[in-house]
Parts: sequence; structure tokens; C-alpha cells
Amino acid sequence: MERITESESNYNNLEQMNVVEILENINKEDKTVATAIESCIPQIETFVNTLFEKMQKGGRLFYLGAGTSGRLGIVDASECPPTFGVPHGMVIGIIAGGDGAMRKAVEFSEDEIEQGWKDLQEHEIGKDDVVIGITASGSTPYIVGALNLCNANEILTACITCNPGSAVTLIAKYPMVATVGPEFITGSTRLKAGTAQKLILNMISTSVMIKLGRVKGNKMVDMQLSNNKLIDRGTKMVMDATGYDYEKSNDLLKQFGSVRKTIEGINN
Repeated sequence: MERITESESNYNNLEQMNVVEILENINKEDKTVATAIESCIPQIETFVNTLFEKMQKGGRLFYLGAGTSGRLGIVDASECPPTFGVPHGMVIGIIAGGDGAMRKAVEFSEDEIEQGWKDLQEHEIGKDDVVIGITASGSTPYIVGALNLCNANEILTACITCNPGSAVTLIAKYPMVATVGPEFITGSTRLKAGTAQKLILNMISTSVMIKLGRVKGNKMVDMQLSNNKLIDRGTKMVMDATGYDYEKSNDLLKQFGSVRKTIEGINN
């Protein structure tokens, strides 16, 4: 089966384009990504509802990927603790080739069909956990092998891919498929496919964290106060919630240690 992500670009002679033509054509292609994702929102919704049930009971979320896909998973996982105040280890990103592959490609690591499962086992993965395989092509052996063994061990599986009918869509219990079509540079899935994967990851983690009560109104009330910008943001949240001036809100925030605890402490 021909992979859509490997199909011929709609453009040719790219080296003959001037810079504005290159930028406008990339932008033209990027505009199609959101539409492609819109068509798979029902798939994402079904998965998020199931994920919420698992995480509500203490299950963890794992992102598993290779190359760009793996890096995107790690980025999303790493943002969950500071944004939503959840413990490190609640959302975990794993990349083929290990953490060193975040910065430098590890040759052939994605072709090791048994390694993905081995990497998951290092985290003592169990039946309460959920694994999302992220692969633009939908055929990455590292992902395919891991999802197969997850299924065999009764661990809930999902996938994010850009190729309908690919191997992972047949293996994962909850496939999420954004068919974005050929890339501007033929086969360069860090472009539209990577953008689609990032947007879907945003949707999954944000929606499940909202469902888990990690957002109040539209505010990140559990965010970590890890720099001056975030302390300032948190102070203004307390001001909005209490009507206190900046100085008093800032003092209370430092006393309680989080926006949520500050607001709850005052109300109690």
C-alpha cells in the first residue's frame, strides 16, 4: 500500500522558487492541516473519554514515537507538570533510541520491533496505563511491535498517524488519523504530518487535564510557579478571583504556593 505521507509533492522545482514563493506555498499547505484534524475529532473524542476514565483511576499516559513523532510526544509530556501541576511520571514521553535521540537521530532505532515494549517495561507499565503510538507513516516497527505487545498484555492502545489503513490503525484500539496528504518536500513528515501530530497531542492532553479538574474557568490554577512571569500571572489570577490588590495577592500566593490553594484558602 502506498503511503500518502510518502506521495509526490504537489510542487516541483522548489530550488527555483524565490523565498516568498516557498513561504507562501508552505503556508498554503499548512492551512489544510486543521481541516484534516477536524474530520477526526470524533475519533479523538472517543479516545479522550476512555483516557479520562483510566487516568481518573490513577492510570498513566505514555507517548511512544520515533524521530519527530517521538520528540513531539516528549515535548507534550514535559509540559504537563508545569502547566497543570500534575506529578512527573503521570504523562511520559518515550523516543526510539533513548533521550539522546531528542537532539541527534539514532540510526535504525525505529526499526527495532521489540525495543518499544522493552522501553515501556522500564516504567513498569501495567493494565491501568494507556499507550499512544505516534507515527506519521503508521508502519514504524518500534511502534507496531510495542502496540502489539500492549494489546497482548491488556494495556489500552491508541495511535496518531497520517496514513489511513496503515498497520498501527489496525493494531491500536483507538486510531486517530489525520490525512494531511503529501508534504511540500516529498516525504518530509516533520512538516504537515508533524504539525497535525502536535495539534492532536495538544487536544488530547489539554482536554483530559480539563476533565481531571486541572483548569478552573479558563485559568491554569495548578501551574508551577517556576519563574517570575508565572508568579506574576498567578498573582493576577488571585486578584481576579478575590478582588485584592497586586501586593496582597502576591503575598498570599507566595504563602499558599499555588493559585488553587490560595483561592481555596481564602474562601475557607
